[in-house]
Amino acid sequence: MKYSFGLLKHGALLAAMLLLSVSLPAVAFCSTGGGEHSFLPPVWLALPFVLLLVMIATGPLLYPKFWEHNYQKVALLLGGGVSLYYAFAVAGGLGQLEHTLEEYISFIALIASLFVVAGGILIKIERRGTPMLNGFLLLFGAVLSNMVGTTGASMLLIRPYLRVNEGRLKPFHIVFFIFIVSNIGGALTPIGDPPLFLGFLRGVPFFWVVQHLWLPWLVTVVLLVAIFLVLDAKNGKSANEGSYSGRITLTGRRNFIYLIPLIGSIFLDPAVIPGFPSLQEMFHVPFGIREVIMLTIAVVAYKTANQNALKGNEFNFEPIKEVAFLFVGIFATMIPALQLIGAYAQSHAAEFTVTRFYWFTGILSGVLDNAPTYLNFLAGAMGKFGLDAGSPTDMARFAHGIASPVAGDVESYLYLMAISVAAVFFGAMTYIGNAPNFMVKNIAEQTEADVPSFVEYIYRYSIPVLLPVFGIIWFVMFNW
Repeated sequence: MKYSFGLLKHGALLAAMLLLSVSLPAVAFCSTGGGEHSFLPPVWLALPFVLLLVMIATGPLLYPKFWEHNYQKVALLLGGGVSLYYAFAVAGGLGQLEHTLEEYISFIALIASLFVVAGGILIKIERRGTPMLNGFLLLFGAVLSNMVGTTGASMLLIRPYLRVNEGRLKPFHIVFFIFIVSNIGGALTPIGDPPLFLGFLRGVPFFWVVQHLWLPWLVTVVLLVAIFLVLDAKNGKSANEGSYSGRITLTGRRNFIYLIPLIGSIFLDPAVIPGFPSLQEMFHVPFGIREVIMLTIAVVAYKTANQNALKGNEFNFEPIKEVAFLFVGIFATMIPALQLIGAYAQSHAAEFTVTRFYWFTGILSGVLDNAPTYLNFLAGAMGKFGLDAGSPTDMARFAHGIASPVAGDVESYLYLMAISVAAVFFGAMTYIGNAPNFMVKNIAEQTEADVPSFVEYIYRYSIPVLLPVFGIIWFVMFNW
């Protein structure tokens, strides 16, 4: 009971910052000349976002006590400063803040509901961790991510994955779980990862994703699992030798039922179902029926959860609390960064090749929220082909493939492939690239596992492991 009220209290506090800003009048007008990017923020306004990233990277390592007790205040302070600037100094800034608040509520409603529902399902695998068992779990998680999203798959599998490897758990076990299950695995359906779902809402056919991304998905997952198997084979046997029955038991099966309406509610959107009622339009609130259903399911699932499953999972709200606070700061502070990036992509689209779209989308998706990064570069790519990103008909044509106006250039569907692959895959480059990354990190830390720091994660694993693999995908799919 106290946890559910605590989560509601924290959620109210998080929303209050942006709601306050949305309610304030704009008192100044800033413009750079009209068009979609009629206002371009000064470059210095991106500094709060950079500062927040630096503190996320260095806080747990250099000043852990301060960070542990004050990360919420830091995120709210930096995000609130940017929000107040848009509320007071930018014509149209209120609309931008309201749109950001809607995105944040949609984001937190989905991951919080999946976190709670999955937390009530206890999976016990009565086997000792081995390279083959771990490889199977990673492959299974990659497939499952496309059915229940990367957040759902991560929350269902991370605890049994940690338990079977007790006594032999190393940092790379957690890192490769994040690589495969929390990110790259969800690249085959719009359900798998938020950028692909936004593309679906904009007009990309549902099955276009699996038809065009299955090969880079398969190559990447197989390569990463192969690298993992080599590392795990060198890791040796568990220090906790004993007899294992080999059984797999499930406690809290009822929560699987909650997953059905939860996943189904994702599609309750006027962009998917024409004429579907919109609470935003009817009552001018920053959420829709979809978010109401998701949060209702989360509350019901927690209230009716099997207590043995919750205890067995050592369930608490700390992981989702950390994600909620840090990402409210990220969502707010990245508004000017995304506007600058979007303007650059639009103005330089004609000279951008598919290679540039791949690497720019990917690198920025690793440090920004990958969903709006995907949309910004998608709009730029469609502009290069003379198409409107706001038109479902143009989006369908773009996905199907039309000839480029530039001689010797590739067809449009390859641009969509490059942007889609990069937005999903590169989310694994940092802990902030995708919300499940932080949640997995927090859960692993609660078990006192050896979890890499933000910087160590990048220089020891992302750069030497992921970048070469992503380079192979680029060379084979978009260059050769």
